[in-house]
Order: sequence, then C-alpha cells, then structure tokens
Amino acid sequence: MVFSIEVNNLSLKYKNFEALKNVSFNLENEKIYGLLGRNGAGKTSLLSVLASYRNPSGGTVKIAGECPFENPNIMQNVSFHFETDYHEETTKVINMLKAVGKYRPNYDAEYAEYLINLFNLPLNKPVNKLSKGMQSVLEVTMGLASRSPVTIFDESYLGMDAPTRMKFYDELLKDQERNPRIFILSTHLVSEMDYLFDEVLILQEGKLLLHEDYESLTSRGFSATGYINNVDKFTDGRKILNSQQLGNTKSVMIYEEKTEDIENEARKMGLETGPISLQDLFIHLTDGRE
Repeated sequence: MVFSIEVNNLSLKYKNFEALKNVSFNLENEKIYGLLGRNGAGKTSLLSVLASYRNPSGGTVKIAGECPFENPNIMQNVSFHFETDYHEETTKVINMLKAVGKYRPNYDAEYAEYLINLFNLPLNKPVNKLSKGMQSVLEVTMGLASRSPVTIFDESYLGMDAPTRMKFYDELLKDQERNPRIFILSTHLVSEMDYLFDEVLILQEGKLLLHEDYESLTSRGFSATGYINNVDKFTDGRKILNSQQLGNTKSVMIYEEKTEDIENEARKMGLETGPISLQDLFIHLTDGRE
C-alpha cells in the first residue's frame, strides 16, 4: 500500500470561525515535509484532520486512496504526536510504550529500546513525573518507533533542550533512510530545522500560501554585501527583505532568483553574494504585506 496524501478544497470550521479555507495539496511517500505558519495559521487544525482527530467541514482528504476518518485500516498507520498535557497521566513510561506497540502494526520494540537508551528515558517512572523535556522525548520515541507510514510531529520536541533536539533530528534522518515514510514536521524553529525538509508547506490565515521543494523555495532570494553606495545602486528597484549596515559596509537580503547575470553584475560592483535562509523567506512571505 502506497501512503500518499491527497487533500482537495479542505475546509474546517469551529462554529463561526473558519480555521482552514479550501486547502489543496498532495504529499508523496518517502519525504520529510516542513509545515510552517505563524500562530493561528491553521497548522494544528490541518494536522488534526490528517490524523482523523477531526472530520473536515468541507472538501476531501485521502490517505492511501481512502478517506481516513473512522477508517481503522488508515488510522492505525497514522501517528500524530504533539505537546501533550500529561499532568494526570500516572501510567509508567514502559506501559505507555507497550500500549503503542499494540495499536501500531509497524511498531519496532527493538528500535524503541535503542531510542530509550539514546535519550536516557526512565522506563519505570510515571509519565506525569517526567520533566517537560523527557515528556517530549517520550513523544518522539513513540513516533519514531511506531514506524507509521505517516508520522506527524506537531512541535512535540519543543520541551527538549538543544542537544537533545539535535539527537532527535539526527535520528529522524537516519531512520528515514532506513525506513522511508511520510514525515510531517510542524515547527517555529525554522532556522534550526530547515535542513531536514524535502518540501515545505506554508499556511497563512487558514490558506495554503505555498507548497514547494526546499531547494526551489530557498533559491528565490539571495544576499548581497559590500560598500554601501554600491549596494544601494545594485538594489535599486529590487525587493529588499532585510538590510544591515556597519560603517561603510551594507548587507541586504533580496527577494529575487539569483541568475548568472545578476551574480556577474554584483561581482563587477565588488559585492559578495550568498544564499538566503528559509526563515528569512518565511518571515517575508507571511509578514502581512504585499
């Protein structure tokens, strides 16, 4: 079974509020997708529909060619992990992992044990007694070890400290190589995680702003640095995302594809050019202006 995702004209309403508005996209197997958007953009609403936590108000969602809502064949193969309030969860960690193993047909107990050791996750501690960081570790351990064909992480790693997050990112890439699947990562840590993404989706006010592969998206802009007068002359008429100045040196980020002609023009003016980050593009594209 090929676990592609097809979303067509998806809408979701909460009473009078429309959280998602005619969203359409296709996701292919064996890719890592970054889902970006400002607070309230609709990221969690979209992911909750994909995971069958909510029934859409309009449009269609198909996973592996089937409607996932109340469909056990699909639902057991979609894992959704998010920041969870565990303050009343007295189950021990080991028992929670065993429960995941019962309901996820691809669950790998041996791999789970490896992750437990990697992250130093205490098995005999009640979940509500874990630190916030360890609760996040538990979430990503359940998600990775589930080996679900569709695995969704909705900022479930935010409680981790930076070194632990780096371990998680490294392990995610390794496991994607060994056991390819659809990963969807919703995050605000754009600059930290961008290298993980094969493709990027950006939501804004409930609408899909764009869906592109990472390389194409980041090629939309570039930086130029040099003597202030030359930079100003070079950027005249171009769309500037950001500008910084130190003495007579100025650095700007430009929203335009860097062609060979543009690079030659910059070089003749004594300017250095470089790539632009996904985070800078994301900030510009969602800043509410034209």
